[in-house]
Amino acid sequence: MISSGQDSTPPHRPAAPSLPAPFSVRSQRQADRVAVAVTGADGLARCPWAAGNPLNTAYHDTEWGVPVHGEAALFERISLEAFQSGLSWLTILTKRPAFRAAFAGFDPERVAGFHDADVERLMADAGIVRNRAKILAARTNARAVLGLRDHGGLDALVWGYAQPDAPAPRTVADVPTRTPASQALAAELKARGFAFVGPTTAWALMEAVGLVDAHLAGCHRRGCSAGSTDGVQRADRQAATPTASATAAANASTSSGVVSQEHIQRTSPVASFQT
Repeated sequence: MISSGQDSTPPHRPAAPSLPAPFSVRSQRQADRVAVAVTGADGLARCPWAAGNPLNTAYHDTEWGVPVHGEAALFERISLEAFQSGLSWLTILTKRPAFRAAFAGFDPERVAGFHDADVERLMADAGIVRNRAKILAARTNARAVLGLRDHGGLDALVWGYAQPDAPAPRTVADVPTRTPASQALAAELKARGFAFVGPTTAWALMEAVGLVDAHLAGCHRRGCSAGSTDGVQRADRQAATPTASATAAANASTSSGVVSQEHIQRTSPVASFQT
């Protein structure tokens, strides 16, 4: 678990399935970098990281890249992206219901009012990632969100960095981990008082909330983001009819107490999330 604000590459694009012997680790890494959209048992092609775990599949098919608006929704995404730093995104997805309960539904006003006793409460909560620096950053960021209300608001700031018509990546190697836009977004967030928002975390945020379409060419979700010309229209269409596999995965997660039914409901292009 990382206790500093330094970015690490977010695992929104986990490695491709392991290769059998006699492939070397170098061969595996090379295979990961050239991985293309993978066709699942349901006949749908997806980004490689979405294959395998049903939580990843459901998140990919119903949330990742769908445009997200709203102060609380974006605050939640920023917070969870920060908590994910150095960890797998699957860990965060699994713990997301506990995070929402612990952080008052990511209501910025309530989180901004957390006292030191609340910080200690969170440090004792095994349901979340117990990292003091990240918990303190969430409180700091909530206060920064409130400070933005007199300056256009968080939504306007974040969406000012949308990247329309970004080229469609063909392989995992074509998807960057940071860009000039994410560096600029991170710099502005920091200037506005935010913490734990380096360029890599900012890029992961941009991918997740639809500022850029990072779905690979061939992925059935390509076009769901604002970064695609038909982003809003396709997001509307696909949100209304989530795939059967995604629905089953989300329902299975709900029954096990891992992910709420919001996993399916939060698919509108203007969904109030979030990550």
